Amino acid sequence: MAASALIQPLLLLLLCFIFCTPSLCCVPHQKEALLQFKHLVAANYSTDDALLSSRNATSDCCQWERVACDSSSQQVTALHLNSLLPFPLNAVFTAAVLAPLFRLESLLHLDVSDNMLWGEISGLAFSNLTRLVYLNLTRNNFYGSIDSELFRLSNLEFLDLGLNLIEGMISNELGNLSKLKLLYLHYNDLHGEIPEEIGNLTELRELSVRMNRLSGAMPYSVVHLTKLENLYLRDNLLCRQIPVEIGNLLNLSTLRLSGNQLTGGIPKSVQKMSKLVTLELQNNLLTGLIPEWMFNMENLNYLDVGKNKLTWKITSTNPKSMFSYLSLRSCNASGHIPTWFTSQTNLKFLDLAENRLRGAFPPWLVGLNLHVISLHHNLLAGPLPSILFQSHKLEYLDLSNNNFSGQLPVNISEDAAISVLKLSANNLSGPLPRSFSNLNQLSQIDLSANRFSGRIPGTFGPKLEMLVLSENEFSGHLSQSLVNLRQLKQLDLHDNRITGEIPEFLSRISSLCVLNLRNNSLTGSIPCHLSTLDNLQILDLSSNNLHGQIPSCLGNFSGIMNMPKDNMTLLSITENLNYFIHHDLEVYWKKLKLHLPGGNLDLYTLLDFSNNQLSGEIPDTLGHLKYLKALNLSHNQLSGNIPLTIGNLKSIEILDLAHNNLSGKIPQSFSELEELNNLDLSNNKLTGRIPDGPQMNRLNDPECYANNSGLCGHQIEKPCSESLIKPKPKETRNRESWFSWEMAWVGFPVGFLSTLVGAYVKSWFLSHCSSPT
Repeated sequence: MAASALIQPLLLLLLCFIFCTPSLCCVPHQKEALLQFKHLVAANYSTDDALLSSRNATSDCCQWERVACDSSSQQVTALHLNSLLPFPLNAVFTAAVLAPLFRLESLLHLDVSDNMLWGEISGLAFSNLTRLVYLNLTRNNFYGSIDSELFRLSNLEFLDLGLNLIEGMISNELGNLSKLKLLYLHYNDLHGEIPEEIGNLTELRELSVRMNRLSGAMPYSVVHLTKLENLYLRDNLLCRQIPVEIGNLLNLSTLRLSGNQLTGGIPKSVQKMSKLVTLELQNNLLTGLIPEWMFNMENLNYLDVGKNKLTWKITSTNPKSMFSYLSLRSCNASGHIPTWFTSQTNLKFLDLAENRLRGAFPPWLVGLNLHVISLHHNLLAGPLPSILFQSHKLEYLDLSNNNFSGQLPVNISEDAAISVLKLSANNLSGPLPRSFSNLNQLSQIDLSANRFSGRIPGTFGPKLEMLVLSENEFSGHLSQSLVNLRQLKQLDLHDNRITGEIPEFLSRISSLCVLNLRNNSLTGSIPCHLSTLDNLQILDLSSNNLHGQIPSCLGNFSGIMNMPKDNMTLLSITENLNYFIHHDLEVYWKKLKLHLPGGNLDLYTLLDFSNNQLSGEIPDTLGHLKYLKALNLSHNQLSGNIPLTIGNLKSIEILDLAHNNLSGKIPQSFSELEELNNLDLSNNKLTGRIPDGPQMNRLNDPECYANNSGLCGHQIEKPCSESLIKPKPKETRNRESWFSWEMAWVGFPVGFLSTLVGAYVKSWFLSHCSSPT
């Protein structure tokens, strides 16, 4: 038995000698570092990832997945640790877990992207990795400034620090990385100027510093801003001009500087960058004319200079550049769309929105086989040409906010590829063609703010997610065919002439997240079946002729009771162009029209039943909707007390109960509504003290409580009586009870004696003061 006990370890040693000779196995201290890394990860996470599960004390670490070694020295040269950790994370995974990896001085390639690592980037730790060629830290939560030691890794060719929380200025030591070919610093909190030393990176092929934020480079008087004030300045980013030295990057093919606050003009030195293919300068504060030479850079095919203070002077000269993507949005352009676009045979994406372009829609534009046409907010007029819908390539068309008129072409169904159609805010009229049902790829329709009439057809393509027909002249009942839209997320029909009761079939469109029927002629009561819409987060039934009570079942909206999910972000992405589009949703608050950004509709939850004829009490079940952000029940005939459960609406920001017949006290639970910033309880019959609380004390506009004669409190500068300031209900009841019985015992004999005395006095007066007979 003792002999057999010795055989097993001897066999293991023999196998290790045969298969793990020094020339074949990884270096012991490197293996130890990797095992220590495994231990740090496993201490907080359980994962089935091959990297973690395959490592043990006897296996060769060079054979582990995600690990690569030099074939001769067997030293670890690459670690592919991207997307290693499970998501969502249930604990903070700090950058300290990387510490053992910094002992691998032979590393050439290190990728720890997409792991949500939290902590500062240790320049001192990276100083050991002097051979590093590739470093990818993107999509984590690294914060702090970029340590100067990182800029001393002179062999770096690839550096990606994008999508983190890195702040501070870009050090001029960046110029030391002379071998760098790709540099990504996008989506961080960087501020200050782009250092002129950027011109030293002559090997650079791609540079992205888009979407950073103004933070530390502010005057001293601004340093101590509150978090709220810093949030207000979040879109202020790099605040200097584009350095002329950037023109030294003769090998650069991609330059992305968008989403900053770069000022000044476009440097002339950019035209020296003959290899430039992609140039993004949009969403800055650039000024001056867009230079003509920019359209003559022979390799440039992706150009976006929109949303600046630049001016595009339209010329008839044919450019040398052959664009596939061109955005000149909001560039102060006026006149007709230039005919030189007919030579742009490679053009797939054209955005000329928010200019002052006039004239009819040019039919020749369709012949370019564009995938995206965005011309909204211009002065274009006339009918829509039928040829517009004969393209088999057009996926996205936005002609909203122009002066187009007439009816929709009957051949609209011929454009089988169209996914998004936005024609809002024009003068289009007539009924909608039934051929919409043939558009099988159509996901979004916005025809709002026109003069379309007739009944709303229910025949639309099966992939429709957004149907916006508001502010038109549609009438009649809703078509039951709408129930076939199984993927519909947003149905917006406000400001039409729709009649009848709210149909039951709407509750069968289970995907609905937004239902807006405001300002129509709907009758009947609010149906309970709407509460079965599990994804519904925005419901607006205001300004109709609805009556009856608010059903208590509306407290069962699971889409508002539970944490909102990302199921309502109404974004579509054209397959090849990654172009994000959405429709802003209109809501009303205190007669002001507000727009909720469509790209973030999943952040909003709203119930609006105002301006109807609803009666009865507010159901206390509404207090179950703990993620509700806005509740408007104003201008109805509601009565009774405000439910105590309203205090459970911890996320409520807007609460309007004005112009009803509500009575009683404002519940003390209102003091717990810490997110409440708009409150209107005016024109009711409320009494008592207005509750105190951190947020309630800030809501001190007397108009919020007007025409409630029984209210008091410092918010309206009306003092309450002493009994209201220090109520002692239990003690008061005892004292009242004692007082009542004591007065009964005392009062009885006193009253009896008073009666006798009174009778005696009366008889005396009668005998002495009566006139003689």
